[in-house]
Amino acid sequence: MNAFLPPTSYEYATVRKVQGADVATASDVLAVEEPLEIRVGYGPTGQREHRTLSITMRTPGHDFELAAGFLLTEGLIRTRQDLHGVLYCPDVKKAEERENVVRAELAPTSTLDLPRLERHFYTSSSCGVCGKTSIDAVHAASCPVLPPNGPYVHPGVIHQLPAKQREAQALFEQTGGLHAAALFSPEGELLLLREDVGRHNALDKVIGAAFLQEWLPLHQHVLLLSGRVSFELVQKAAVAGIAVLAAVGAPSSLAVSAARDFGMTVCGFVRQNRYNVYSHEWRLKDS
Repeated sequence: MNAFLPPTSYEYATVRKVQGADVATASDVLAVEEPLEIRVGYGPTGQREHRTLSITMRTPGHDFELAAGFLLTEGLIRTRQDLHGVLYCPDVKKAEERENVVRAELAPTSTLDLPRLERHFYTSSSCGVCGKTSIDAVHAASCPVLPPNGPYVHPGVIHQLPAKQREAQALFEQTGGLHAAALFSPEGELLLLREDVGRHNALDKVIGAAFLQEWLPLHQHVLLLSGRVSFELVQKAAVAGIAVLAAVGAPSSLAVSAARDFGMTVCGFVRQNRYNVYSHEWRLKDS
């Protein structure tokens, strides 16, 4: 197993491998899926309150980035100064909760949208926050205006992204069971990649990492997703200021509609040296 993979992100299982008429016992590697409870601390010094915000099914690893990205893309924080820090809760009651409960501490001066906090999100690894919750969030969130004059990306660069992403997916190579989100430069240089059993979690981890490093807004970056493009993923990318989104899978109709409204370039079916451009193709230029 790759020494750089967090030991909590995978586990071994004994399986029976069947190939034609041959059956053999072997060891297999599974991507771990566990719940992460995200709590938030807020209020002035001496009057702090703590509440559970979300429970999401995720692959352990980069949990603080996941929490920060979730808070940002759901509109609960907007700048790095709004977040004092993220930590694993030391006061959990059960052994299995250790390192599965994090608390994001907001700045004492940060204002919090309590009705938004009251929603108590539950997100699955397959679809994230679905339906009306996401639609309300995108209308309530203040998405940065995407640049009207770039970034410009050579059409051939888009073809190169999936292979570069796959090469960097250490855990996927072992398990075959993870999604990835990756940030590239307009020239196709891989800058940041995160993996998770959930598509939305992988993107929140990438956005959270960029947020904590104060890279936002990500106007001069290209995002590649390993799966399909949902409305929620377009919304999250727009909050981070990403203007070019490419994906190995297909976009939904609502995702394309939102991308057109945000001014975002969306490319789908990026594989086997082909792709479709669904919105704002003007950013793809030969020179």
